[in-house]
Amino acid sequence: MRQKAYAKVNIFLKIVGMRGNYHEIKSRFVLVKNLYDELRLIPKEKDDEFELYGEFGCRLEQNTIYKAFVALCEAGYKTKVKKMFEKYALDVEKNIPSFAGLGGGSSDAASFMLMVNKEANLCLDIEKLAKIGLRVGADVPFFIYGFDSANVSGIGEVVEEFKEEALHVEVFTPKIRCNTAEIYRTFRDDYAVDIGLADKMSKCKSQELLKNYKDIELNDLLKPAMKTDKDIQNYRKKDWFFSGSGSSFFRVEEMG
Repeated sequence: MRQKAYAKVNIFLKIVGMRGNYHEIKSRFVLVKNLYDELRLIPKEKDDEFELYGEFGCRLEQNTIYKAFVALCEAGYKTKVKKMFEKYALDVEKNIPSFAGLGGGSSDAASFMLMVNKEANLCLDIEKLAKIGLRVGADVPFFIYGFDSANVSGIGEVVEEFKEEALHVEVFTPKIRCNTAEIYRTFRDDYAVDIGLADKMSKCKSQELLKNYKDIELNDLLKPAMKTDKDIQNYRKKDWFFSGSGSSFFRVEEMG
């Protein structure tokens, strides 16, 4: 079995408050259909509890796929999930850059959960699976729902499909590893919230947003990202926009 894990971009990203230590957002997530990782089940070769192959820049315990494996087990599906991985290992072909604002780790985790739900016959509906996915990462529910375009709010748990024309997204990722935690800390040093603007943006089509607003107006994290790493400024250019906490930039062209 194979499963594609698509990248995403944030057409807009507004911070609208705090919930404990978490930032509440309003954002438009759009899938990037021409950039994806690919997950596939292969025969198991080792006696490890969970056997994972792929070019990851972290230890197994820090990997979002492994965290998804643990989350499914802790949610009450340990017997079925572990039985499945007595037979299979997971191989991941990585194409989505890491630390790039494209949601690659979250997408991998979501695709893994969808794969296991089907192959291990967990019979979880999409809402239940998304709730478990939120334990793994704030962006995971969006990828589980699989909408091409959606408004995402709260700390990532509210995902509402946004119907609009198909978008063709081109992505450019400079060789900068953005530190998301540091960028959010920098944002808090100059904290500003405009809930009205965030609500207004959530009603507009993506093409309208990119036409009518500047990059720094659309993404609240661009300014703190440039403070955190001044090289980001060198990659700003007309009609390109900053995704998430970076470092990727994207542009959208109409399909037709």
